[in-house]
Amino acid sequence: MRILGIETSCDDTGVAIYDEIYGLVKNFLHNQKKNHNKYYGIVPELAARLHTKYVLKFLRKCLNYSVNTKNKIDAIAYTAGPGLVGSLLVGASIASSFAFSLNLPMILINHLEGHLLSSMIEHKNLKFPFLTLLISGKNTQLIYAKKLGDYIILGKTLDNSVGEVFDKVARGLNLNYPGGPEIYKISKFGKKNNYNFPKPLIYSKCFNFSFSGLKTSVLKTIYSESKSFQTKANIATDFQNSIIEILIKKCFSCLLQTGLNRLVITGGVSSNLKLRKKFIFFSKKFKKKIYFSSQKFCTDNGAMIAYAGYLKFINHCYHKNSYIFVNPKWNIEDSWVL
Repeated sequence: MRILGIETSCDDTGVAIYDEIYGLVKNFLHNQKKNHNKYYGIVPELAARLHTKYVLKFLRKCLNYSVNTKNKIDAIAYTAGPGLVGSLLVGASIASSFAFSLNLPMILINHLEGHLLSSMIEHKNLKFPFLTLLISGKNTQLIYAKKLGDYIILGKTLDNSVGEVFDKVARGLNLNYPGGPEIYKISKFGKKNNYNFPKPLIYSKCFNFSFSGLKTSVLKTIYSESKSFQTKANIATDFQNSIIEILIKKCFSCLLQTGLNRLVITGGVSSNLKLRKKFIFFSKKFKKKIYFSSQKFCTDNGAMIAYAGYLKFINHCYHKNSYIFVNPKWNIEDSWVL
């Protein structure tokens, strides 16, 4: 059995094939950050046009591979939401047309569920239930994954996502987009404990997050301080440490309260090596199992969509008739509805 997955929720174009026996056999990805860097953020129309170009290019390669190996594709999965509506429609339109032309079943995937399940591609021993910290450019959520398709959001950001705050602070420091990797790079040269940045809701009994106060405080500091490299590095260091401290406090408090033993950290921000090191340290301290995806699976990619499609297909959650559907605000708690 082979499932082809298409990911076009935002600014990364991903097309992949997941094989029941051989695992991930093809995984093509194009990142648009160079195209959006000068705008310090994603331009939706530009993202959609680039998706059209690269989805078709990668789809041809996947089809050629499937024909040459004489193993046909059994179904096609695509990201139906959440995300940018223009980008989502590109993937949905191409996937639906492809499914219709070859009379293939179609599987609609929630983008966040794709991230949540991505660790299972490499960690075959990861079993439900577990707690997931999903941190990306648009999302910051603590999710209780009870079983496939059964998810409960225990906490979420009340304002900005972690990735969004990284981007805005990076812009204030005159660094490139996306901000997360740039903050990490410069923070390696910084000295800690120069700034006492706020950590909103860190001691709150709820598991929600708030980062707007931290963002505002950091930006005010940037504009009032000198623009030397060392000052920028010091600010980046204390800002990054504040983010990590908040995330660690919330996650391990949630693990203790729910009694869960497994923690999955996923999404683009989870590729931060300082964050990984800190979480691994505390997982050993509290005797919890922790799972990270490889960095190539942290950001948006077609592999996670193909794998999620495979799991849904074997659980008979698919559509025999192709049609175009997108929901830019699709809640992961409703991921099994379609």
